[in-house]
Formats: sequence, structure tokens, C-alpha cells
Amino acid sequence: MTQDQITVETTIDAPVDKVWHAYVSPEHVTHWNFASDDWHCPNARADLREGGVFSSRMEAKDGSMGFDFEGTYTRIIPGERIEYTFGDRQAVVTFSQQAGKVRVSVTFDPETVYPLEQQRSGWQAILDNFAKHVASL
Repeated sequence: MTQDQITVETTIDAPVDKVWHAYVSPEHVTHWNFASDDWHCPNARADLREGGVFSSRMEAKDGSMGFDFEGTYTRIIPGERIEYTFGDRQAVVTFSQQAGKVRVSVTFDPETVYPLEQQRSGWQAILDNFAKHVASL
């Protein structure tokens, strides 16, 4: 990870097992993995093991643009931590239990194309969608 990494986080009022399952299961990822309501995630897959790969497709609902987000899991501690690489960058997701709630933090190496604040707000919006999804379960 670099010194310029970005961290986004949310706190969810749910048991860690429920939060973990919603984060790692492709059938749940398709319900939350997008930054705004005019986008969606039509498919996702995950081989949840160290060395396993994951991918998700994010698309504008009007079909005007889309991209695949893919990576490889490098470390997994069930219910606690996920580390992965995507391209030449890395990310760490932590699940911390606190008084019956779970704080989910995602720290990642930013890219060089888009401004840091735009990247931070996009990843935060996705994490906020994740929190809403878990609350709806």
C-alpha cells in the first residue's frame, strides 16, 4: 500500500456474519456494488480463497458505459479481513465488531487518472449502498 492510499468506512448495525456474507457473496454484491442509482451491477463472481479471483460488472442503466472490476484475493481471515490486488494496486477490507455493530473499512491504493476526492466519494457511495443493502436483509 502507498502513503497516498484512501480509506472509506461505514458502521452497520448487524452481526458480523451477516455483514461478511453480504460483502463476499456474488448474489448480494449485485445489489449494492455501484455508486449511484443510475448504475447497476448486473453480475458478479467470487472464488473466496487466497489466490482466488473475483469480478463484478458495473454499468450505467442506460447502457452508455460500463466496466469490469477484477482482482485476486491475497489474504482472507473470515469475518475479519480481506486483502486483494486489482491491477497493480492493493486494497484491504476490515470488519471490526464494536458493541453489536460492525465497522467496515476499505483502504485502497488510488489510481492516477481521476482526482483523489472523486475516487474517495465513489468508493464511499458504494460502501454506503452496501450498508443500505445489509440493513434491508
